[in-house]
Amino acid sequence: MLKHLYDTDCVTWSPQGKLFQVEYAMEAVKQGSICLGLKSSENVVLCSLKRQPSELAGYQEKQFKIDDHMAIAIAGLTADARVLCKYMRTECLEYKYTYESHHPVGRLVFKVAEKSQHKTQSGAKRPYGVGLLVAGIDPNGVHLFETCPSGNYYEYKCQAIGSRSQAARTYFESWFHLFEKSTLEQLVLHGLSAIKKAIMEDEELNEKNVEVGILGKNLKFTHLNAQELKDYIAKLEGFNPNSQIQQE
Repeated sequence: MLKHLYDTDCVTWSPQGKLFQVEYAMEAVKQGSICLGLKSSENVVLCSLKRQPSELAGYQEKQFKIDDHMAIAIAGLTADARVLCKYMRTECLEYKYTYESHHPVGRLVFKVAEKSQHKTQSGAKRPYGVGLLVAGIDPNGVHLFETCPSGNYYEYKCQAIGSRSQAARTYFESWFHLFEKSTLEQLVLHGLSAIKKAIMEDEELNEKNVEVGILGKNLKFTHLNAQELKDYIAKLEGFNPNSQIQQE
């Protein structure tokens, strides 16, 4: 049987038990430029590789601030990400207006996942073609979540999504045991090292094509400026995770 007979909407199951439009949306996430997140007991860092559609265009934004205590990094369709970003910001504002406190991170991620799942239940709609890494801090601690177009969501110590993200995940698998006690500077260097593993051989990291956002228990979400990025990239040459083990 031909595949295209079952991919005209997202409520028709194939004989193999698949929803092809949901799989297409998840493929859009895999084709997006890489973004990753990692956390310690005190801080969480988001790193993204920005793409330039042409030499005449600027770099696409990959990270969005939701509130002082929360931000997202995206892989996939930027237009869909902006819709979800607006929804998350509205939910945070309404929660703050009602309860005079920050929206719990896990509860908001659940709302986003539920919204994504509703898009897979109607033939008149399509799934969101974007994956989110949600970094946040609330009274329950430091959080890093991933959401999928299918409506699934997971909490991680570190995670990478997007194209060539497997190389970054392999780096994380080798060093994630160090992240819990890492300083903010060490987390940023680990994040940039993972991004460097995932880029093409003819590419190089610079302050224009990489974006780093930082958030801590005593630090509101902020992006590193161009000079700070340049300094961190310069430190990568001498960065050795093994030295962190020796210090411990």
